[in-house]
Amino acid sequence: MQMRNKTAGRGAASRRQTVVQALALAFRAHGVRHMFGVPGGGSSLDLIDAARRQRIDFVLARHECAAVFMAAASAEIGDGLGVALTTKGPGTANAANGVAHASLDRNAVALLTDGFSAQTRSYVTHQWFDQRAHLAPLTKGHSFLADANAGRDMTELLARARAPRRGPVHFELTGSAAKAPLEAPVTPVPAATRAVAPGGADLAQARALLTAARRPVVIAGLETPDGSVPRALRRLVRALGCPSLVTYKAKGVIADADPHYVGIFTGGAAEQATVRQADLIVTVGLDPVELILQPWSYTIPVLELSLTEHPVHYFKARLALYGDLAASLAGLSTAARKGQWTRHEIAQLREDMRATLAYRGSGRGLTPQQVVAEAAEAAAGLPRWPRVTVDAGAHMFSATAFWPCRAPRDLLISNGLATMGFALPAAIASALADPRRATIAFTGDGGLFMCQGELATAVDVGARIVVVVFNDGALSLIDIKQQQRGLKTAGVRWRHADFAGAMRAMGGRGYKVRNLAGYRRALAEAFAGEGPALIDVEVDPSGYLQQLAALRG
Repeated sequence: MQMRNKTAGRGAASRRQTVVQALALAFRAHGVRHMFGVPGGGSSLDLIDAARRQRIDFVLARHECAAVFMAAASAEIGDGLGVALTTKGPGTANAANGVAHASLDRNAVALLTDGFSAQTRSYVTHQWFDQRAHLAPLTKGHSFLADANAGRDMTELLARARAPRRGPVHFELTGSAAKAPLEAPVTPVPAATRAVAPGGADLAQARALLTAARRPVVIAGLETPDGSVPRALRRLVRALGCPSLVTYKAKGVIADADPHYVGIFTGGAAEQATVRQADLIVTVGLDPVELILQPWSYTIPVLELSLTEHPVHYFKARLALYGDLAASLAGLSTAARKGQWTRHEIAQLREDMRATLAYRGSGRGLTPQQVVAEAAEAAAGLPRWPRVTVDAGAHMFSATAFWPCRAPRDLLISNGLATMGFALPAAIASALADPRRATIAFTGDGGLFMCQGELATAVDVGARIVVVVFNDGALSLIDIKQQQRGLKTAGVRWRHADFAGAMRAMGGRGYKVRNLAGYRRALAEAFAGEGPALIDVEVDPSGYLQQLAALRG
């Protein structure tokens, strides 16, 4: 009898859900369709197999940092969760910059790294460092998933990743822990709980503040692209008849073609002509991480709408509504009335900002603004408007200012961290999320150097992307800062690389262009073909200094 009981117990244990099986089920419930990474020989192999059984495809990246960028972009596009995995030691260390991006750009990412068992740690030093401590400043939580609380930790950390302010969480798994049976099944968790609506008294005060304003201006930030928020935001802007500005991360929540749209807000100089004419600033979903490192320059009262209070901010709001943004916007719209702004005034502000940011080069070669405008012209003939991903660097001024966005998340950028090497991996994630929609990656030569291996990843997965390289032979943003300081040019320039040739060597289509006619032909061929293409454009960098001064002051 005792022997039969022991055997039955072992059979029951073998049928229990393992940790990686529960993870895969939870990822699927959170809407995950792809995992990204560079696996090791431990728990990551078990997770890849468990995910495959849940119809989650694994994408083999060339570098762990790029894999986390892909996971973060995947989460941002789908308003959900991204998943990346790495081996222990160097894999975890390589992933850190991607985790920093997910943290500062508010993307819900689950990072899974191979781990060291307690027994192994008694004698191993090879490849070992404290992976938890290494990533702790960047993550919202960590678990080894190695004890009776594994199921609870899994559920709580995935929910925490998606709660305001979204960010990455870290699971560190040994091979034995990955295959261990859970004490009880884990129920897959759907989307995170919605934020609560603001209270009645606060809403009444906000309505009174808005009603008293005659010339309000609305500034939309990174929390606004989600769900029904863009529709509620546009309704409020129309009711007020006021100008609106958006941060890089909010591009498209107010379409560029909308008569109330003026331009980009960074906390710099270009938007001041608009904001200084207002008597109330209404910030909606603005996260202080989005603004450049300059003091807030306005004494105008601020009405802040945000999912949650930010512990550090550039301004102190006259009044703040924290909670469900769509509910806050709807509550304000019922009391909104048109102020003193005219459509002609708003249109003039928009044209003035575009003129301020216009690129004034030497006249020798293509300008970054031309590169962006011609890509938009070529894209007009496509069945669907492309999404663009933008890398950090001087070219981003033209890309963000002059690429016309029609809908939320038409443009993806690393803004909170502002890291290079983001645009290409993010474009791959975009193409996988929606294979029928083209994606354009606007990248500088410096940014592409940092992730060039992912061109091979794009070829492997057949990503429908067009990589446009602003090739000026320099770290141009740092170059112009060196010029501003009157220093001798040193350490910021290199030879022009042949990125088109590199793309062809990796099995993709590559085009090298030096003039407008060649660029137009390359765009037509790139959009018409299958799989990834790269257009290597030699650009005139002479106007960056003036453009930076106009944008930031």
